[in-house]
Amino acid sequence: MKDLEIIIKGWLKEDPFYEEVFRGMGEKRLEASLRSKSSGTIAGIPLAQKVTRLMGIEAAWKKKSGEPVRNGEEIAHFRATPEQVARLENLVIGLISKPSGIATAAHKAQTLAGGKIRLVSGGWKKHPFPIKGMILEAVNSGGVAHRLVDEPFVYLDKNYARIFGGIAKTLQAVASVPGTKVIQLRGEFADIAHEAREALSLGARVLMVDTGSWQDLDDVLGAMRKAKMRHRVKLAFGGRIKLKDIPALVKKRIDILDIGSAILDAPWLDLSYDVVKSSRGER
Repeated sequence: MKDLEIIIKGWLKEDPFYEEVFRGMGEKRLEASLRSKSSGTIAGIPLAQKVTRLMGIEAAWKKKSGEPVRNGEEIAHFRATPEQVARLENLVIGLISKPSGIATAAHKAQTLAGGKIRLVSGGWKKHPFPIKGMILEAVNSGGVAHRLVDEPFVYLDKNYARIFGGIAKTLQAVASVPGTKVIQLRGEFADIAHEAREALSLGARVLMVDTGSWQDLDDVLGAMRKAKMRHRVKLAFGGRIKLKDIPALVKKRIDILDIGSAILDAPWLDLSYDVVKSSRGER
């Protein structure tokens, strides 16, 4: 999240507007409270904590990323100058609200899966580079992984297959490259069951059906069973998956489910930021 931190530091430079508006307020200190206006899962706390430290704001954080929050529950309490309080509002809600919405959706997905399937959300990589770290932290805070498998792997997507001219040629080209071979199947070079058989015969250890078609999923499952490789090779599925689809997909006993927009496009967790108390004198 270094790029995002650089952007924030630039925003925190002295601003004549704030200096003029809050001129003459002396040693006055305000207290402000950040609360959730709905129930969900919190994310974005590490970066928000860093921002308050950079601003020199006293902050009491009541929640950590990954923790549940109830409607009306306080997330953090701040004590700062009027200028700091005003500037913080424009930062802290954005740093926590959207990530928490993502984490909430991710946690709901995990609940629906009941621990019976590995859930991933690889689409975090599609976000603008400066905020990728924030999105990744949100996904992980909700209990969803960001990699198809934990071990080192080589991911061979549709464009690799197009470059080499097919599933078999692609796997042959990377045969000597270390790492678990993960290949995307889309039925572009033959029917998808045939592509699956090619991949199985050439050492693929994860087959990724990335079409979103349940018929394609069933065809690949059938090919794996006929080859007696169902328990030796993992099967992943992705493409336009909705949260409501998870229970039925769990019943199909696939190994990995990649959920993109249903998690990453989740609405923000509604938050409130309110001045609650003011005082004069030293801190």
